[in-house]
Amino acid sequence: MTKSGLIEEVAKRTPHISKKDTEVVVNTIFDAMIESLRGGDRIEIRGFGSFQVKIREARDGRNPKTGEPVHISAKRTPFFKVGKELKEMVDSSPAGGATSEGSQENEGQDTAVTASGDTVAS
Repeated sequence: MTKSGLIEEVAKRTPHISKKDTEVVVNTIFDAMIESLRGGDRIEIRGFGSFQVKIREARDGRNPKTGEPVHISAKRTPFFKVGKELKEMVDSSPAGGATSEGSQENEGQDTAVTASGDTVAS
């Protein structure tokens, strides 16, 4: 689902609010979340999950193409930890064609989504 898809879904479920106002509400929620994370706060949405900023220390790496050593600067990265209820709801859903074997593969591991949209185990 994209942001515009989310706005469409919220607009459908709240016919008494205009689509433009729905867009403002969704954008306001995301803006508030971004500002909170920028300030170093943790966001917890019960039954859904939590967002927090983790600090990745500076390190030395290698350019995969040339093998040349490269310095990687320290950075703050947003992470999302899935809540138990959401995890159970997704696991019990047959949609998407995922097998229970694939979902057990990462069981017990925290996963995170980086600012670039990558999903990583933490």
